[in-house]
Amino acid sequence: MNETQQGGVAVEADLDDLLAEEVIARPYAHFARLRERDPVHWNEKFGLWVVTGYDPVVWILRHHELFSSAVIRGVKGAPYPPVLPEDAPLFEEVRTFRADQLVEQDRPEHLAQRKTVHSFFTPTAMEGWRPFVRRAVDELLDELWPRGRMNVVTDLAAPLPVRIIARMMDVPREDMDTLRGFADSILHLNRGEPDRLRPLTEGIRGIIEYARPFVEERIEDPGDDLISALAQGETDGVFTRHQVLVNTGLMLFAGHETTMNLICNGLRAFIAHPAQWARLRADPDRFARTAAEECLRYDPPVKSTQRIVAQEAELCGKTLSPGERIRWIIAAANRDPAVFEDPDRFDIGRQPNPHLSFGSGIHYCLGVALARMEGQEVFRGLARRFERFQLETDELRYQPSIQFRSIESMPVTWKVTS
Repeated sequence: MNETQQGGVAVEADLDDLLAEEVIARPYAHFARLRERDPVHWNEKFGLWVVTGYDPVVWILRHHELFSSAVIRGVKGAPYPPVLPEDAPLFEEVRTFRADQLVEQDRPEHLAQRKTVHSFFTPTAMEGWRPFVRRAVDELLDELWPRGRMNVVTDLAAPLPVRIIARMMDVPREDMDTLRGFADSILHLNRGEPDRLRPLTEGIRGIIEYARPFVEERIEDPGDDLISALAQGETDGVFTRHQVLVNTGLMLFAGHETTMNLICNGLRAFIAHPAQWARLRADPDRFARTAAEECLRYDPPVKSTQRIVAQEAELCGKTLSPGERIRWIIAAANRDPAVFEDPDRFDIGRQPNPHLSFGSGIHYCLGVALARMEGQEVFRGLARRFERFQLETDELRYQPSIQFRSIESMPVTWKVTS
């Protein structure tokens, strides 16, 4: 097999193809090989640094001054993988949308913008939502149980987070299908299909126009909902109107995709490890929290995140230069044997469990308390009702995304008892 030389380390050329079918389907062996051979690796194909070791990832996360979040503004040139030539003009619309997201900001703008919604997402504030989340889970499972089968993606994982965020945004419940459509379209970010910009821009335009009247209303008459918190940021001079609209969309699709993936990937892990499912079923209240954390570590909803180098930095003997992109692989760091004992083992009692699925440092996931609570309540609710699940297919397909670990369809069955 051909090899390329980077920084004195020989690396198999196929390790650079982050969108290869095998890598999308079974990423962990691929990333383990890369982590063992070259934990800070220059990927020639994508033109970026790929970081797979736990300690190097933590170092990057805790040196935010060296790595800018403004990736979309800092990277020039056409999107990669290539898009259809006739769709190229749409890229500037996507760039503008992404550039105004809170997650694309550096300090001091990032700190000021995050403060506008921080109080909404504190652990204490989120605990106040637990009864609603539990009811939402129970309502969905009440509907699904008598059927004896479901597609986990479309019947459980997709509707639950939209139901929750719609309530938090105080928008009509009957709009949930519309919001799900916007979220699904916007999630073509970081995918590889050449026509991905079309649904992406449709979703961007749709969520902005949907949010506009609600933002105008909440600026004049604010409430205690999430859109009002964002609108207050405009009143305080922290956000522009476009930034309020964009971040309303961000709150919708970011929580939508990550919660979907947590539910689907976690349940798939339980199906593959029936002894762990039996362990959870024996005491759901005891294991719900640690089970959710292990699902987040073992097969995380977000595979990777990227930054752009702002200042020259040395990492594992490599020189990272300003303007270069860097993408760290959460899925690889979470299985680093230097940190996690027997890292390929799924263990819902694993403690400690210092996974990096929510990041670290100043960009630590804003919605971490909500995501954890949703995972805990879903796995607790499922364990109380279902003895076992059976996959209807031998091979699940994943979305061709560098960033997300997203199952396309997941049909399962169970035995209904009276």
